[in-house]
Amino acid sequence: MTTNKKNHGTVLITGASSGIGRELACEFASRAETLVLVARRLDRLEQLRAELLGRYPKLKIVALATDLSDEHEIETLLAKVSEQAGPVDVLVNNAGVGDTALFDRADWVRTRQILRTNILAVAQLTSALVAGMVERRRGGVLNIGSGAGLTVLPNAAAYIGSKYFVNGFSEALRADLAGTAVTVTQVCPGPVASEFDQLAGSPGGMIGTPRIFRITAAQCAREALAGFERGRARVFPGRAYRFLMRALPLFPLWMQRKQAAALALRLRAGQSS
Repeated sequence: MTTNKKNHGTVLITGASSGIGRELACEFASRAETLVLVARRLDRLEQLRAELLGRYPKLKIVALATDLSDEHEIETLLAKVSEQAGPVDVLVNNAGVGDTALFDRADWVRTRQILRTNILAVAQLTSALVAGMVERRRGGVLNIGSGAGLTVLPNAAAYIGSKYFVNGFSEALRADLAGTAVTVTQVCPGPVASEFDQLAGSPGGMIGTPRIFRITAAQCAREALAGFERGRARVFPGRAYRFLMRALPLFPLWMQRKQAAALALRLRAGQSS
C-alpha cells in the first residue's frame, strides 16, 4: 500500500551539512519541490546535493554557505534565497553551536558565537520568512531545540540558555500563529550521535546522560518530521528519552538545581586537580 506524502514546497534547512540537519534534508527531499541547504561548509553541502539529486533528479536544490553568527551574512543569504528559490514554505532552524565549560572559564568569543547562532539567527530568519507563510496560509517553522532547554544542567550555561530561548520562542510563536494554517513545532532531542558533541568539546555527550537515551541523527530526523506533519507543538525523539522528559515535571526545580550544583562541584574539583 502506498502512502501520500505531503508536499512541503520550498524548505530551507540550516545546519544541513551534518548530523540532524543532514538527515532532515534526506527526509524532506521526498516531500519538497525545492530544498535550500545552508551551512558554513559548502563542500559538505555540495556532496549532499549530489547525493540527493541522484535519488530525486527532479528536486531543485540550492546550497548556500553562510555563517549564521553574522547577521549581515544572513541578510545576504535571504537575498540569495529570494532570488534562487523564491518564497520559503518551511523554515527548519536546525543550526546550533555548543560548548562545555563552567561559565567563568568559558571563552567569550565562543559564547558570543553560540548566542548569535542559536538565538539571533533563529529570530532573524523566522522574522524574515514567517510573514510570507501567514500571507499564503501554508507552511511552518520547525525549530530544533534541546531537552537541555527544559531542565537545569551545569557546564554549558550559554548553550542551555539559548535552548531556553528556543523553547519560549517556539511556544509563543505557535500561539501567535494560531488560526493562520502555519505550523510551529519544536523538537527537543536528548543525546544524538553526531558531530555536535565533538565540536562542543563533549564527545561522550552531556554529563549525566545515560547512553540508553542516545539515538541516531536519522531517527531524530524521522520523528521530528513526523511530529511536524502531525502539527505537534513539541517532539521528544526516542522512546526512552520521551518517557524521561514526560516524567520531568515530577522532579521539582529545587531537586534539579541540587543535582546540577553537585555535578558542577565535581567538575570544578576535577578540572582544578
